[in-house]
Amino acid sequence: MTQVSLSFVLIFLLFSLLFLSNTYKLWFKTETYYQDVYNSLTRTPVPFKAFFLRHLENRKRWELEQKVFSVIGFVAVIGADIFVLMAYFTK
Repeated sequence: MTQVSLSFVLIFLLFSLLFLSNTYKLWFKTETYYQDVYNSLTRTPVPFKAFFLRHLENRKRWELEQKVFSVIGFVAVIGADIFVLMAYFTK
C-alpha cells in the first residue's frame, strides 16, 4: 500500500479548516454569516438564485437546517481528518 503524500494531507486539512471556519461563523456569528450569505446571493449571478433566496426567507428554519447539517458535517470532517492523518503516519 502506498503512503499518502504530505501535500494531499495539507490540502485536505486546509479544506477542513475552511469548513470549520464557516461552521464557527454559523454557530457563533450567525447574524453576520446570514448577512454574508444573503448579500453573496443577491450580488452575484448564481444559478437557481430564486430558489436559494426563497429558502433564506424563513430565517429560523434556515438557521436550524444549517446547524443540523453543520453538526453532521463536523463529525464527518473530523473523522475524515483522523483517517487521513492515520493513513499518513501509518507506514
